[in-house]
Amino acid sequence: MWYSGEPFVLKEIQLKVGYMIMKGSCENWTEYFPADKFSESLYEEFESRAKNVSTEVYRIQSLGDAKKIVADIISDVDARKVSIAADPMIEESGIIDAIKAAGIACYTTKEDIAANRHDADIGISRVEFGVAEFGGVCQNATAIEDRLVSTLPPLHIAFMKSKYIVPGVEDALDIISRTFDSGYISWITGPSRTADIERVLTIGVHGPSRLIIIAVDDETGGNA
Repeated sequence: MWYSGEPFVLKEIQLKVGYMIMKGSCENWTEYFPADKFSESLYEEFESRAKNVSTEVYRIQSLGDAKKIVADIISDVDARKVSIAADPMIEESGIIDAIKAAGIACYTTKEDIAANRHDADIGISRVEFGVAEFGGVCQNATAIEDRLVSTLPPLHIAFMKSKYIVPGVEDALDIISRTFDSGYISWITGPSRTADIERVLTIGVHGPSRLIIIAVDDETGGNA
């Protein structure tokens, strides 16, 4: 299991990426997405493998459908504070306004997210793409707020486009090696898992105890 900050610097990645991690902006990463290797046809494999590592997955047709899902999650865990790494996709979904309208504290600025990093109940962010081979996702975590919301709250909700899924690790590394040269990336696969020398597995010690992915088919229509 790989999560932000947990050991996953394998020799294969060191050789492939050459210790290059991410640019301050990854707006150009889609230019290197393998047109012949990604499609929604990979979604079922991605979802199956993600669920195998205890990730909860929702696939929605449009961003507007996210509001009810997020509202139900907040109600189920009785969340009082939600930290959100602002992103056009998330803003378009309308969940920020909906959370505030429900009277839930919602932190969206870097300063507020940092100030409430220890007691946010839910963190919400966007991830760049999924990897069907192991059911995990890749996130541009250069911005500190992305790292804070994806690692410290006990529950992380990750938005992604359902069509942005590559077959395997090598495809993902190929994108990264051609696009990112400084900063941080996070490989996120399921809830955080830690095992001691006696092989006792503990969930949620070095990261969230729950990971929920919301995969969106159509990125428009959230605020309509």
